Amino acid sequence: MTASFVHLRLHTEYSLTDGTVRIEPLMQALRSADMGAVALTDQCNLFAMVKFYRAAMQAGIKPIIGVDVWVRRSGNTAPGRLVLLCQNEQGYRNLTRLVTRSYTEGQHQGAPTLQKEWFTGASEGLIALSGGHAGDIGQTLLAQQPMQAETLLQEWLLLFPGRFYLEVSRTGREGEEDCLHASVQLALTTQTPVVATNDVRFLTRDDFEAHEARACIHEGWILADPRRPHHYTEQQYLRTPQEMSELFSDLPEALENTVEIARRCNLSLRLGENYMPDFPVPQGSTLEHYLRVEVERGLAARLAALSEMTAGVTDDYQTRLTTELEVINRMGFAGYFLIVADFIRWAKDNGIPVGPGRGSGAGSLVAYVLGITDVDPIYHGLLFERFLNSERVSLPDFDIDFCMERRDEVIDYVSQRYGRERVSQIITYGSMAAKAVVRDVGRVLGLPYGYVDTIAKLIPFELGITLERALKQEPVLRERCENEDEARTLMELARKLEGITRNAGKHAGGLVIAPSALTDFTPLYCEQGAEVCVTQFDKDDIEAVGLVKFDFLGLRTLTIIDW
Repeated sequence: MTASFVHLRLHTEYSLTDGTVRIEPLMQALRSADMGAVALTDQCNLFAMVKFYRAAMQAGIKPIIGVDVWVRRSGNTAPGRLVLLCQNEQGYRNLTRLVTRSYTEGQHQGAPTLQKEWFTGASEGLIALSGGHAGDIGQTLLAQQPMQAETLLQEWLLLFPGRFYLEVSRTGREGEEDCLHASVQLALTTQTPVVATNDVRFLTRDDFEAHEARACIHEGWILADPRRPHHYTEQQYLRTPQEMSELFSDLPEALENTVEIARRCNLSLRLGENYMPDFPVPQGSTLEHYLRVEVERGLAARLAALSEMTAGVTDDYQTRLTTELEVINRMGFAGYFLIVADFIRWAKDNGIPVGPGRGSGAGSLVAYVLGITDVDPIYHGLLFERFLNSERVSLPDFDIDFCMERRDEVIDYVSQRYGRERVSQIITYGSMAAKAVVRDVGRVLGLPYGYVDTIAKLIPFELGITLERALKQEPVLRERCENEDEARTLMELARKLEGITRNAGKHAGGLVIAPSALTDFTPLYCEQGAEVCVTQFDKDDIEAVGLVKFDFLGLRTLTIIDW
C-alpha cells in the first residue's frame, strides 16, 4: 500500500442517526483521491458491511471492517467512544458477538452500549482506537486527570496488547486540540502509538448542511434553533491524504500509523458459499437418502389419492422425481426441502391453514409429494427448471403462506426445533422517499407546515417517484422552485437527502436458519425493549454470506377462509 494516509473512522448513511456517506460515491471519491484503503465504522452496527465490502473489492480498494461503539465502565453511567477494527476472521466473530450483545444486554438510554469487562477474552483479532476526545481516556485528559487517564490506558493495553492506539483528530470540535496535545504527552510517557482520524460523516464540505439536516431530522431539532447541540463541524469530510498531511505536519507518525493499521487489517469475507441449516435425520442415514425415502412415501400417498387422474402415468412421476432429486442433491439442497416439508407438516397437523403454493416452487414434483405445495406439476404441465436449474446456481425460495393469526406459532416451532440462537427474522431498511423527505426537510428548516404541505402535494403520487422526475413532470412545482427562494432551498436540500437510509424494520416474512449460532455469520439487532432480534444484514446480504432465507408470509385470505 503506497498511500500516506487511510481513513479509519467513517460513518455511512447506515449509521441512521448521522452520516450521509453513500457507498458508491465513497468508492468514486477514494479512487479520485488515490486512496487504496478505507474503514467502515458505522455507529454501533454492521448494517452496511456486505455492501461496503463488495463495492470496495469491485473498486480495487482495501475494505477495513469496523464499528464505532459506546463503552461503559462498571459504576460509570457516562459511556465513551471506542473504534474497533477487524484484523481477521477471529476479530470479525468477536466483533459480531460484541455488537449483538450491545443490543441484547447493553441498551443504555436508547443507545446500544458495551461494558468494558465484555472485552476480556473477546478482543482477539481486533484493533482498538481510543475514540479521541469522546473516548474515556480523552474525557479524562480533558478533565485534567492525567494519572487517571494513564490508568485507563493501561487497562486498555491489557485488553488489546499491541493493538491499542491513542486517537487524535483536528476537525474544529471543542476540546479536540487540548485532547490531542495531552494524548501525545501520554503517548510519549507510555510508548503508545497515536493515530489520526477525521471522523468522517459526509463526503465533501458542501454536504455539511445536508448532514446537519439529517441529524436534526433524527433528533427533532430545527436547524436555526440556537439551543441545538452542535456535535459536528464542516471539516468532517473525506479529506485527501494531502490535506491530512498538511493538517498533521507536526505529527507525521499519526498518519503513518493509519497505513500501518490498514496493513494489519486483513479480513477476507467468503461470499457466495452456502451454509445449509442442519436437518436431523435417522442415525446411519444421509440427507439425500432420507429425502429419497420421504419422497417415495409421499408419492405413494399422492398417487393413491389421485388414482383416477394418474392411471397409466405413474412412470412419468417416477422419471420426473428421479430428475428433480438428482438436481436437488447435486446442488446440496436436500436439507432445504426436508426443513420446509417439516414445518409445513407441523402447521397442518396443528390446524394452521397453509397456502397451496405459488410462484415457481409449484413446478417442483418433489415439493408436491412432500406436501410443501398442493399443485400437481405433472397434471398442470409446470416446469421444475423455473424453480431450480443447475445451469443457474441460486438458492431455492418457496413463498409459503400461513394464516395471518397463527403464523407466529410456526416461527416459534422452528425456533424451538433448531435453537433460538440459530433462528432469526431479517432486517429491512426504510429510506427517505420523495414526499417524506420534503416534509422532513421543511420541518427542520422551520418552514410553516401549510407551506411545506403545498409543495409536497405537488409531487405526483406514483410508485418510486423521485424529486428529479417530479420536477420534470409537474410544471407548477418547477415554477415555484424557480421563483420562490424558500421552495428552491427546500428542494435542493431534500434532493441531497433523498433515498438515504432512514430506519431499520423487520422483513414481512423472511426467516433465516443458520447451521450454528447466527453470530458466526451476522450480528443481530433489536430495539430497546423488543423481545425478538433481527439480523443486521438484509435479505440480499444474508444470501451473500451464505445463509438460507425461508419465507413465512402471513396471508389474511387464509385466515378469512378458515373463519
